[in-house]
Amino acid sequence: MSGLIRMYKRDDGGVLHFREAWFDDEDQHFVVNHGVVGHQSSTEESGVDDDTTAEGLMAAFAAQCEDDGYAEIAPSQQFWVVAQFALKTKDGTERDKHLERKAKSALTTELAWRGLGVVDRSEMGNSRLNIFCLCPDVNKAVNAIKVCVRNEDLDFTKLSIAAAPYDDPTAFKVKHSPKAGAGFTL
Repeated sequence: MSGLIRMYKRDDGGVLHFREAWFDDEDQHFVVNHGVVGHQSSTEESGVDDDTTAEGLMAAFAAQCEDDGYAEIAPSQQFWVVAQFALKTKDGTERDKHLERKAKSALTTELAWRGLGVVDRSEMGNSRLNIFCLCPDVNKAVNAIKVCVRNEDLDFTKLSIAAAPYDDPTAFKVKHSPKAGAGFTL
């Protein structure tokens, strides 16, 4: 059994909250993670004896979230946020492939534990490494990406970040660039 349930809700003050749950097959734990989007989340784990119990817990979690006003955010209501690193060669080097693995892993963790979305894919070419993230909140995702890249020593001076609506991936707008007034090309 695998899968993840992730739901969101805006409180009366407009603050976006998230809840998510999954079953960790390897450790036989049911995991619930929750918090304010953009902030480090809180996590609780409980041991589970079998897949049937885990499925029941997942169903109960989904029902409770819906009762509490949480709902999934459709991809069409989210944004593409692309972390782009300038490369020294057109197709990248072994060093760049290491950067790609390290950056994807670090960004996956950074975004997930803050309810900020997922790393969807990466592409290397045209002297650029692009890491595509699907995010519910652009500004908080951009800030988290910048912090992550600095903390992981991933060459912040080569980082540009742009965002576009999910349904219009040609409409990227620069959110961060090492050069003032720079454009953004995938």
